[in-house]
Amino acid sequence: MATQIAVITGAGSGIGRAAARALGRAGFDVALLGRDRERLDATARNLAQHSVRSLVISVDVADAQAVQDAANRVESELGPISVWANCAGATVVGQVAALNAQDIARATQVTYLGSVNGTLAALSVMRRRGQGAIINLDLAPTLRDLPLQAAENGSRAALRGFCSSLRTELRHDADHIRIVMVDLPAINTPHYGWTRNLTGKRLKPFGPVYEPEVAAEAICRAAFTTSRSISIGWANSFAALWRLAGRSCREARLASHGYKAQMSHDWAEGIQPDDLYNPVPGAYGAEGPFEAKARRLNSPFTVFVSSSLRASLFGALAAMGLSAAYNHIRRSRKP
Repeated sequence: MATQIAVITGAGSGIGRAAARALGRAGFDVALLGRDRERLDATARNLAQHSVRSLVISVDVADAQAVQDAANRVESELGPISVWANCAGATVVGQVAALNAQDIARATQVTYLGSVNGTLAALSVMRRRGQGAIINLDLAPTLRDLPLQAAENGSRAALRGFCSSLRTELRHDADHIRIVMVDLPAINTPHYGWTRNLTGKRLKPFGPVYEPEVAAEAICRAAFTTSRSISIGWANSFAALWRLAGRSCREARLASHGYKAQMSHDWAEGIQPDDLYNPVPGAYGAEGPFEAKARRLNSPFTVFVSSSLRASLFGALAAMGLSAAYNHIRRSRKP
C-alpha cells in the first residue's frame, strides 16, 4: 500500500511542527509549508530521524498562487495529497479602538485567507481523485468572543462559515472530500511571545492550556474521522451549550474577567518583535513557555470529542429537558 501524503502549513513551529511529527508517526510522508526556511528545515531533520520523508517549501500562505504552486510541487515530488492541514495563522491582540485596518487586513490574509488558499489548493488536486481530508483550525467555544481578540475571532468565524458552505457543495457534487474543523483550546506554543501585542503587558493563555502534542493528536484524528469537527476536553462541548443558553451571562463575565485572564502582571519590555508581517528569527520549536501548567496527552482532562458524540450529548440533554417539561405539565393538569 502506497504511503499517504500530508501537507501542513505553518509547519516550522508550534502546532504545525507537532502535527508534522504526529502524522509522520501515523505513516504519512509530510510536505512542510511555512515562511521561515530554517525552522522548516529543523522540522524536516526531526522527521528524518524517524524515517519520515518530507519536502520543505518556503511560502507565505497569504499568496494564493504560491500555495497552489506548492500543492502541484508536492503532487509531482512526493505523491497524491490525501490530507491537508491548515495550521498557519497570525493575529494582533488589543482593543478594537487601538487596532488599525492594515494590521487587521494582514491578520485576515494569513489566518482566514491563508486557510482558504490552502483549502482551494487541496481541492484542486483532491478532486482529481474525489477523496481526501482538509483540516482547518477553529477556536474552542470557550475562546470565542474574548475581548482583545477581535482579529482572531473574526478570521475564525469567517473560516467556519466558509467551511460550512463548502461541505454542502461537496455533498451536492458527491465528492468524498471531508472538511474537518478542529476546535482548539489554548495551546502552549511560542506564539504568545511573538504575536503583535498592543496591550502593553505580556500575553498568557486563557483558560485551560494544553501542550501542542494534544492539538497534533486531534489533527491526526481528524485525518481519519468521519466527523465534521473534533473538540478537546468536555468543557468545550458543554461551553457550546452554554453559549446558546447563557450568552448574556457569558458576555458579562468576559467583559469583567476576559482582560486580566489573558495578560500577565508584568509589563512588556519595550517594543517586542512579532510575526504579523515577517517571521520572528530564532530556533523556535513546538512548545511555548507555559509547560508548567499545560495539559498533556496523558492528562485525565484531555478528551477528544467528535461532533457526532457532541450531538448525542446535546440530544440526550434536550430529551431529558423535554421529558421533565412534559411530566411537569401532566402533573399541573391533574385535579
